[in-house]
Amino acid sequence: MKYTKHIQYINPLTDLGETLLEVEKPNRYIGGEYGCLATRDADLRLLIAFPDLYEIGMSNHALRILYNQLNQLEGVSCDRAFAPAPDFEQILYRQGVPLYGLDTGIRLGDLDLLLFTLGYELGITGVLTMLDTAGIPLRAAARTQAHPMVIMGGPCVSNPLPYAPFIDAFWIGEAEAGFFNLIQEVRVLKKNGQGRAAILEHICSHPAVWTQAKGRATRAVDRDFPFREPAAAVFPVPSMKVVQHHGAVEIMRGCPHGCRFCHAGYWYRPMRQKSASTVHAEVAAWITQGGYREISLTSLSSGDYQYLDTLVDALNAEYRAQHVSFQLPSLRVSTFSLNLLEKIAAVRKSGLTFAVETPVDAWQWGINKEVSRDTVVAIVQEAKQRGWRGAKFYFMIGLPLGSAPGLSADYEKHEEVEIVTFIQEIARRTGMHFTINVGTFVPKPHTPFQWAAQMDEATARTKLDYIQFTLKAGGHKVGIQNPFISVLEGLISRGDERIGCLIEEAYTRGCRLDAWNEHVRQEIWRELFETRSELIKELQRPKPQELPVPWQGIELGMASSHLNKELVQSASGTLTGACKETCTHPCGICDRDTKVVKNTKPADTIQAVTIPSKAKDGPTWRILFAFTKQGTAIFHPHLALVELFSMAMTRAGIPVLYSQGFNPQPKLEIAAPLSIGISAAAEIAAIDTPFFFSAEAFKKALAPQLPQGITLGKTMHILIPGGVKKRSLASLLWGYSYQGPQKGMIDYVKAGDEKKYRLSQDGAVWGLQRLGVWAKGHQDAPESYFTVYREHYC
Repeated sequence: MKYTKHIQYINPLTDLGETLLEVEKPNRYIGGEYGCLATRDADLRLLIAFPDLYEIGMSNHALRILYNQLNQLEGVSCDRAFAPAPDFEQILYRQGVPLYGLDTGIRLGDLDLLLFTLGYELGITGVLTMLDTAGIPLRAAARTQAHPMVIMGGPCVSNPLPYAPFIDAFWIGEAEAGFFNLIQEVRVLKKNGQGRAAILEHICSHPAVWTQAKGRATRAVDRDFPFREPAAAVFPVPSMKVVQHHGAVEIMRGCPHGCRFCHAGYWYRPMRQKSASTVHAEVAAWITQGGYREISLTSLSSGDYQYLDTLVDALNAEYRAQHVSFQLPSLRVSTFSLNLLEKIAAVRKSGLTFAVETPVDAWQWGINKEVSRDTVVAIVQEAKQRGWRGAKFYFMIGLPLGSAPGLSADYEKHEEVEIVTFIQEIARRTGMHFTINVGTFVPKPHTPFQWAAQMDEATARTKLDYIQFTLKAGGHKVGIQNPFISVLEGLISRGDERIGCLIEEAYTRGCRLDAWNEHVRQEIWRELFETRSELIKELQRPKPQELPVPWQGIELGMASSHLNKELVQSASGTLTGACKETCTHPCGICDRDTKVVKNTKPADTIQAVTIPSKAKDGPTWRILFAFTKQGTAIFHPHLALVELFSMAMTRAGIPVLYSQGFNPQPKLEIAAPLSIGISAAAEIAAIDTPFFFSAEAFKKALAPQLPQGITLGKTMHILIPGGVKKRSLASLLWGYSYQGPQKGMIDYVKAGDEKKYRLSQDGAVWGLQRLGVWAKGHQDAPESYFTVYREHYC
């Protein structure tokens, strides 16, 4: 018999109400962003779940690809949800409200499919938190037809064994290579009346899907990645600052360099580059549809993108006048030039970063990398002459290089000393101080170092403390990764179902958000490690190469002998060349249909776009406008509101004047901040433009670009003559008018006296509304600011 779900939706404003003010950053949980795509009316209801906080998840490129692509499928709706912080988790339980999607409010338990993307092993307790707060059984075996099917993908599922008890099925590889087609098939099955069991059986039959019962899956590779039509994963645009608050255009997938420690380098083979025209179109989408003024051209090794210089030249020519800047993360020392970095820094100065990993040339050969000391010195010296004042270095300790050639003694006894010596020598030769970050190597599946031992916590901590203490004394900034986190990551990365049981117990005892130093419960994990000491030792020891590994059922496409060969190359300090179209050291990935693809055409030359600028002593064109904050918008803090308007104006194509200096900002002012939780009927703000832009055109262009809860009121254009004092909104401020929840008497509060004013009978802000912002000498808010400007300048 067909099972019909009763779908229910959560409205956080009414179902949680003022309890949202008890949590840190309540705008993590309210939705309402610009560009939400999911709808309540769909044949198939999905949700992409990210098992970490909102500001991490909304920075994740995989989540954005899935969300944007799935919502383009006919009859499919894909919502979003993120792991709750502990304070919000407790409120959900206390209020009896299950975890819900941010776009539609759908309860996670009412979905057809719940999709997790796992990019970091320590996110697994976040997965369990989300299942639990949604009312979904943690164990896959305990779920019934009333529960959604739970699917997981992402790079961490290259070893799915530790997560298998909790997940119904795993997608292995890239979603573009078949997953979206599979979802369309699932939609048809559901429309034809098929139930959960039949649909799940169909999902599991796909060759890229792994289950414990099936035991094997072949990684899906998107062979069409370089040739697809431009498809920027722009939406939704966060209404708060996220960790990576910029647009991200993936210019290349995969990496040609076989760094032997790098899981991503093997997981995403082969290298495939988009055309310059596709990159350019996607950049345009992030700016015009998203409103971003910082764009990252992302890949695992951006310097290997063919004709990168001409691409950056073309992008700068078109967007520099709009104060749009570009970033190139993951530049290898061997593939970048300072000329390129100066082009990238045309709008905002970028940093100088060296991922050295290990400081001795022979050790670098062991990991298949070359970053010589003399090369770094030469680059830093030239950078200093060109205006750079510092640089950042990344290192790892614990790499399995004990048998690499050229060592006077055991590698593990000298690595921390060599790191310190490396930095001290470069500092001496360049006269600069540096920022140094050091982590502990974690052996990963499907890499040549997958059989290696992992350094224990005590040894790692001793080495890290030495590096930190010694280099800090020399005036350098040193950051070290918590070695306990590295140990935990390694145990999960190479574990099996036994680690899954340990994870479940850690979760039930209170472990959450383990990647965060302020949240990880080390004492719980340590107690569990003591009860399973033999398992922990087994997973940290070297693995015999002749024995099967837990992840052997996951086929990446590489020949089984390739990783063994690379391990031998590492021991002899032999470098393996980069992947090319004509490869001399095939790994087995490439075949007739799967191959290395490079961008074959330089970007078209573009004449630099110019925008009229304001003369130094010339007139100022200002637009004064009123706006409301209602609904979900009451949770946007002041700085987020400024950024929100700035991005909306970029989307709207409104010309705004920018400040000068290191990091130009739009000349946008809001008269007075407003505490979160308070609604507003008529806040006042102003922008300056480089030339005349009518108030009517401003309102028409900006209104559709704003997120939920913010609407425009009155607008007015003012011309401030040259030589006349420009008065800021803050300098004109007298105070405010408030109305309480009962819509009774209106109170007038002078600016600066808000703390004296009891915002309601019990001092709470929930239900309070600020009716207007008053300018000095004019008691007619919200008209007072418009009146003052008329009197001064009209």
